[in-house]
Order: sequence, then C-alpha cells, then structure tokens
Amino acid sequence: MERKSRLKKLIEQLGKGLHERDEAIKLSLLSAIAGESIFLLGPPGVGKSLIARRLKFAFQDAQSFEYLMTRFSTPEEVFGPVSIQKLKEEDKYERKTEKYMPGANLVFLDEIWKASSSIQNALLTIINEKVYRNGEQEIKVDLRGLITASNELPPDNENFGALYDRLLIRYQMLGIKNSQSFLQMITGTEPVYKDQISEELKITNAELETWHSEIDALEIGDEVLAVIQIVRRKIEEHNAKQSSDRQRLHVFDRRWKKIIRLLRTSAFLNGREKVDLLDCFLMVHCLWNRPEEIEVVQEIVSETIRKHGYSLSIGLNMLKREVESFKQEVDDEISFKTTRMEEVLRPVEEEYYQLEKQGEQFAGKFINVKDYNRLKVDDYEVINLYDDEYKLVNRLSAAKANKQFSLNIKHNSIKHLLSLLTYQQEKVDYLYKRPHPLVFSFWEERYQKMEDFIKKQQKNLIDNKPESLTLAKGNIFIDAKLMPVVEANHQEVTDALSALQLKLEKLRHSYQRD
Repeated sequence: MERKSRLKKLIEQLGKGLHERDEAIKLSLLSAIAGESIFLLGPPGVGKSLIARRLKFAFQDAQSFEYLMTRFSTPEEVFGPVSIQKLKEEDKYERKTEKYMPGANLVFLDEIWKASSSIQNALLTIINEKVYRNGEQEIKVDLRGLITASNELPPDNENFGALYDRLLIRYQMLGIKNSQSFLQMITGTEPVYKDQISEELKITNAELETWHSEIDALEIGDEVLAVIQIVRRKIEEHNAKQSSDRQRLHVFDRRWKKIIRLLRTSAFLNGREKVDLLDCFLMVHCLWNRPEEIEVVQEIVSETIRKHGYSLSIGLNMLKREVESFKQEVDDEISFKTTRMEEVLRPVEEEYYQLEKQGEQFAGKFINVKDYNRLKVDDYEVINLYDDEYKLVNRLSAAKANKQFSLNIKHNSIKHLLSLLTYQQEKVDYLYKRPHPLVFSFWEERYQKMEDFIKKQQKNLIDNKPESLTLAKGNIFIDAKLMPVVEANHQEVTDALSALQLKLEKLRHSYQRD
C-alpha cells in the first residue's frame, strides 16, 4: 500500500469515535514518527490523555509509559526505582528502568509543569540527546515520541523555560464546538480506549529505522529556505516592537533545526522527495509560546508564504531590477531628447476654457470644457457662456472653426470668430539613434542571458509545482483551505516572469529597429 494512503487510513482509524480531534491526532502521529515531542494545552476532559493512549496503537510492539505528574512525584516513579541489588553487591547507584520512561519508546506525561527540578533535568537530556544518565552509565533511550499535556502554561516564576523549549509542537485543545458532534460524543458507546487499528496499518520498528534515514535525505526547496529566513526575520522585527520580554516570540537555533526535521517528515509521509511550501504551515504549531501569540504567528507564516515563497527562491526582485537597469541603459543610448514650445489649452477650475480678452464683446468670457469638446467644425450647437464668476450670461449657437483653438459664434445673425486663451508649454520629443555595433552585440548577449534565465525559471516553476497543490494530492497534515495561499504565490510569480519576458522582448525590439 502506498505510504500516503496507508497513513491516511491509519489516521482515520486512530480518530474513530473521536470528534474534532483530527488535527491533534495528525500532529501527534507526525511528531512521534519524526522522533519529536508535542505539548497539548487544554482544560480537563477534552481528550488529551485519550489521544496519547490512542497513539501507541499506531505502532507494533510499542513500549509505552504514562504518568500523571504531581507536586510530590519523585524520579523513582518516572525513571524507575534504585536497584537495591546493584547498590548492595556492586556499590552502584542505578535504577531499574525497563518498565519506566527510559525503557519506553512512546511516553505520555500529564500535568508536565508539576514535575520537580530533578525530573526536569533528566527529561532535558532524554528529549534532546535521547540519553538517560543512570548512575555512572549513559543509556541510549529509544524515545520515538513524547506527548506532554497540561491545562496551563509553565509558570513564569519557575524555571521551566528549557523544558518548554524542547517541546517542539504546541497545540491548543478546546471543547467540541459543533452541536451535532457534541451529541454524538455524549451518546456514543464505542470503546474509545480499545485498539481497533488494523495490523497491516501499524508501523513496525524496522520501518521506522528505514524511514528515519530516508527522511534525513529529503531535499529542502530553495523557496522553503527563503520562507524560513523571512519568518525568522519577521519574528525578530516583531520582538523589537515589544515592550516586555514576555510579549516576545522566543525561537532559538535548536528549535529551527527541529522544525526542519518536522517538515522533512511531513514531506516524506506525503510521499514526496522534497519539502514544499505547504509543509511550511506546520511552523505555526512550533513558534508560539502562549495561545494569544497563535494569531500573530499565523499571520507571519501565511503572509511570508503568500508574498515571498517562490519570488525569493528565483530572485524575482533582483531580476526586475536587472531588466529595469537594462531598459534604462538602452533608453539612454538609443534616444536623445529635443524640446520645443507649443500652444496648449489649460482649463480654469478644471471645468472652463476662457475666451481671448481682446476684441469682441464676448472676450474674457468662459465656456464649459465639455461643451467645447463635443463641438464639430461648421456643425452648430447651443452652448452656455459664463462670466468671470462662472454665472450663466448667455446661450449661443456655436461650432468649431477651422483655425485651431477657435470657434464660430452666431449672435443676432452675426457670425463671430473667437479664439480660446492658450498657454505656451514645453514639449519633449525623443528621437531614435541606432546603437554602435559593439554596443548592439553586448546588448544581444545581455538580452540572451536574461531571456535564458527567465525561461529556466519558468520551466522550474512548471516542473517543480508542488503536487500538494492539487486537491487529489493534498497534504495529510495541512488544512486544504491553506492551499490557495501557496497557489497564489506560485501564480503571481509565474505571471511576473511572463511580464518580464514581454518587457524584455519589447526592449530588444526598440534597439533592433532601423
């Protein structure tokens, strides 16, 4: 069975009987396969522990460990009791870890922020280095996935920062919103804690070993690296505007490295050999520290993908500047400017033309611009005549005259030729001159390089268009509603390249003409 189809069915069976918990299940499974950790934040009774218990059913021969932390929890309860025999016979302080956290590969720690400092210190090493220091020896821990949960954030007045930083995915769980789903949940009788996963869907230890090496080999697209760089810079800009450290988004180098591992795992499980922009939306679950920051992080990530994804990877802005620089050089070389003075009409108050002030009794009066524009030569129509306060003083029959900027007016059976008041204005003309043969040759070479680059980028956009942009393909872990964000950037860059290609062709035509 294809890996992606298998994962979809596995997720479907893991979520059977649960309501509005698809995303939490997907992220928990993704984190476990990636060998990372997830923190579920939510009030009691929303299914945090249920998801953790369900997750172990996704793996064959999973060794799970579950513990509810209290203020009185001791290291013995989490890491195992001290071996009295070792202490007595060999004078060694070692724990019996087989049936405790160091001997498990899937771990659920509830009420994580109630852990004592001694438990925290050991967790730091286990999570980050996959090592547990048992007395004098270091035990390699086969920790695939760690799910932690709490109905609260780590207290500010206690030193939980290092532990919280190591929990890569943060996900907020709330009560069921849909009324129909709520009724189905409270009336359902299905045994939600029973293993109902088909054996052929379960992931084996051998598969995980193989998958891990293949995940590490996955390519990361230039557009993905560009987005990560911009998101990182935007976070720094956001932090610079905050007045207190609590309001800042704290994301350090280790977390970025873990994010890359998560994106690679997403691409792999979706059946791809390359991380694409749709995978980048997973960053939203990795960059916030408090729920009120989720919206800020969503905006940063979405805006970056929408505006900068492919445009940065192909250097679109640099290409635009290069084409514009080429155009300026060509314009300066093949044309020279001449100036001359010409007569023009200039509307008064943007609505009226003034008649010449000398001569006739109508001199200095005003006519409406629209009236003048609709007149035709020798085709008389009635127009309005206004005084210097733009009040109507007469209605006369008028037609344009053969002389420019003039009109004929009939008054008391007498025909009057009147001129409109004009102004002298400088007119700029550009004349073409053929470029020197050496310059022409240089331009042709420059044109060819830019055209080849544009065509290459157009081909790359077509060849490397993410498969996930089609609904049939999609992305297991990302909401399909986010796909248009990536599609919009892809189309925008495609259109921009076509526009630059056309501009380049017009530029070439301008210096090739005789």
